[in-house]
Amino acid sequence: MMVTVVGAGLAGCEAAWQLARQGISVRLVEMKPEKKSPAHHSDQLAELVCSNSLRSDRLTNGVGLLKEEMRQLSSLIMEAADYARVPAGGALAVDRDMFSGYITDKLIHDPHIQLVHEEVVSLPLGPCIIATGPLTSDTLAEKIAALPGLKLLNFYDAAAPIVTKESLDMTKIFRQSRYDRGDDYLNCPMDEAQYRSFVDELIHAQTAEIHGFEETAVFEGCMPVESMAKRGDMVLAFGPLKPVGLIDPRDGKMPFAVVQLRQDNAEGTLYNLVGFQTRLKFPEQKRIFGMIPGLENASFARYGVMHRNTFLHSPGFLNSHYEMIERPGTYFAGQITGVEGYVESAASGLLAGLSLGHQLLGKGHVEFPGITAIGSLGRYISTQNARFQPMNCTFGIIDSLPVDKEHKKIRNKQMRYTKIAERSLEYIRSWVIQEQESGPKESERTP
Repeated sequence: MMVTVVGAGLAGCEAAWQLARQGISVRLVEMKPEKKSPAHHSDQLAELVCSNSLRSDRLTNGVGLLKEEMRQLSSLIMEAADYARVPAGGALAVDRDMFSGYITDKLIHDPHIQLVHEEVVSLPLGPCIIATGPLTSDTLAEKIAALPGLKLLNFYDAAAPIVTKESLDMTKIFRQSRYDRGDDYLNCPMDEAQYRSFVDELIHAQTAEIHGFEETAVFEGCMPVESMAKRGDMVLAFGPLKPVGLIDPRDGKMPFAVVQLRQDNAEGTLYNLVGFQTRLKFPEQKRIFGMIPGLENASFARYGVMHRNTFLHSPGFLNSHYEMIERPGTYFAGQITGVEGYVESAASGLLAGLSLGHQLLGKGHVEFPGITAIGSLGRYISTQNARFQPMNCTFGIIDSLPVDKEHKKIRNKQMRYTKIAERSLEYIRSWVIQEQESGPKESERTP
């Protein structure tokens, strides 16, 4: 039996990997390099488009727990991320090219995976996983939109600018992570006058027109910096420019505001402006971001861009393991399902690949419970919700700890999250052990 996986982003690559690990043949179809979406530039698989950060790596953070669950489940995406890691404090950030190159090499040399470069314009026959992302080509999107009982929804996403380190004025910048958790970030401190002038210029800056753009259709996690500035003069100071946990070593004081730069490649020659998603016109980005102390003569390796994303109204259309309810054997994975973020996209591909593989092997579907991060994401996208919107992995969607006479509520949030994480990982590890005992060893797979 051959499974078709459409799209070789993070979700598609993870799905193909999980199927191949079960000894199932995969036809992985990717339209690059013959055709690219507006957001893609590289010819490699699993391209990171918006950011090089996979966010927090701490178990007391929802996405940190999700990443550890994925490691336990032999995720290729997490294997590549750990291999391509660059300094980022408590976050997991990667060298983009190294990350994509690792995944590309693994997949093209897997005997179970056939990589095909072409555009898919209709849903494949037979078992398949559609992981075409939020920038699905118009032709295929029209075919998907015609499926019974489905609505396609839109929101807007953005990528932050990247500058070269050699162009920065390091006399105005200090290196430090928040709360003395290392020194992986470059910090550009602003006094109150500099901050207010910067905000004023942002509010009145010229923006690039995007067809059909609406402020209300912007996902909060990717809100353009100029849109945040228009919400109030102190919004940025309490958001991406917050100075909390940072002390300027030159005067021993906390700045009024701070713009942080995060390393973008292994060599440390490129840095991205953290939280600076934008739709400003390119000359405006150079002019206004040049007001940031230390960036007066910054050379931009990439300007910020914004694009429209599309996702399914998954509740009532997909079940909790990302399979079409009305068309068994057809799965969707990635941001098109309504999960938000690189890690969440890969996690949906992991679960879809595991579940479809188990189904084809006669072992039943794979469904993880809501006590796990990966299971709670599947539950979120499949639970009826008239106001369904893209969702990151947070502890808010994971089952809370039981509270009764024997189990009192843990008041300390970090302790409570630690307990939830321990419960989840105990379940995942037990599941993996059962799988290893019941199935053939990976070395016994036959192409």
